Amino acid sequence: MRMTTGEKAFQVVLIVFITLLCVAMLYPFVHELAVSLSSPTEAIRQGIHIIPLEFSLDAYNQVLSSKDIWTSLYNSIFRTVVGTILMLIMMTMGAYPLSKKYLPHRSYYTMFIVITMFFSGGLIPTYLLVKNLHLVDSSWALIIPGLISTFSMMIMRNFFMGVPEELEESAKIDGANDIRILVSIVVPLSMPIMATVGLWSAVYHWNAWFDALIYIQDIKKQVLQIYLRKLVVSNEDTALQALMNQTVTQESIKAAVIMFVTLPILIVYPFLQKYFVKGALIGSLKG
Repeated sequence: MRMTTGEKAFQVVLIVFITLLCVAMLYPFVHELAVSLSSPTEAIRQGIHIIPLEFSLDAYNQVLSSKDIWTSLYNSIFRTVVGTILMLIMMTMGAYPLSKKYLPHRSYYTMFIVITMFFSGGLIPTYLLVKNLHLVDSSWALIIPGLISTFSMMIMRNFFMGVPEELEESAKIDGANDIRILVSIVVPLSMPIMATVGLWSAVYHWNAWFDALIYIQDIKKQVLQIYLRKLVVSNEDTALQALMNQTVTQESIKAAVIMFVTLPILIVYPFLQKYFVKGALIGSLKG
């Protein structure tokens, strides 16, 4: 079909808008990458940095030689991996029953759960709860309070409602119970939504820092985002001086740490992208 003049003009405007949007989002990342790979004199130079000038890896060598950053990296990986797995388990256990029409009072349970998306106890009650559970200054304080994401669980519920009931009925005829059906049939068929929600959960845990700032006092238990905050936001001299030497500057150190924090989640995303798109669309439309 031929496009009208108005449709062609709209396509041109849309392409220009998306291009500008992509440039606006990519430029900060490209800028920090160029600064982190540039020599000290080029790193402190004002202006736009697109490509590294006077290529140098001194900033990365200095950052990777720090024990604190490796400790923080371990804490972040532990939180992200364990937190994502537990979130998937808990949300699957909650979403599967809610997807069944024969669950008594299902609509009331769903309504009560959805209400938590709009109302919560607040910061102080949550802190008091974590404190009374003796989780303060523990890595579990960063995982247990956020085990359930209501929005993600509702998306999983909608996806589970699209699984053919005949498969479950045939499994019950063969003697399988609900847990066996969930583990052996429903979960394998729901890998797109599992990958989607898993990616959301992983990004949440990887980027989270405020709860660590509140609950964790032990430096050895702090996550990577708090370490980055000390360098970039708080601009703590002690953290910077521990990394700097004659061959690097504050700007190059900060840029190298930003790249170090950003790259892991960017590396994981391409492997889950196809599941992410499929799961997000199906899970949001069915039900």
